[in-house]
Amino acid sequence: MTRLLLLTDRHQLPPGRDLVTTVARCSEAGLTVVVLRELDLPEDRRTELALLLAHHVRVIAARRPLPGTRGVHLAAHQPVADAGDAGTLGRSCHHEDEVERAVAQGADYVTISPVAISASKPGYGPPIGVAGVRRAVAVAGDVPVLALGGADVGNVRELRAAGAHGLAVMGVVMRAPDPAAVIEQLLVGTA
Repeated sequence: MTRLLLLTDRHQLPPGRDLVTTVARCSEAGLTVVVLRELDLPEDRRTELALLLAHHVRVIAARRPLPGTRGVHLAAHQPVADAGDAGTLGRSCHHEDEVERAVAQGADYVTISPVAISASKPGYGPPIGVAGVRRAVAVAGDVPVLALGGADVGNVRELRAAGAHGLAVMGVVMRAPDPAAVIEQLLVGTA
């Protein structure tokens, strides 16, 4: 499993920047995997985006399988059957019992969130902090745990020291004036 996972959100991009170009630049900086969210788009448009992004990175679809993707990242509340036979199975988790359930259902990785205050989802929480990451890692066993929600260049080393396999990020990259530079910094911190 990658140590850095980018979740897409085109609504957070600065005016004039598009999602495919942003991901392509991030790929040039070393990014290898994205979770394609964009859940407000019709299925055919999400499929089109998945196929375009797949020219640059490995794409995991949020919530349901899409052509051209290599897996599905399920929400915490979703039944595992929603993933079908889509390859890599990821799961969003917010506390240890969800991590335990995801592992029992065969998740290849889990995200644990929010680890800190998140500009992408203000008011979402409360943040679990480093202690919550440690608890999630202990429950996950050999399944990689990616810290999400407020994870950034400033806390990457602390989260890794707490046992996180790596980071899952969204806004810190999507909103950045230079997303590739942020990816490079995060990759250094997750190494």
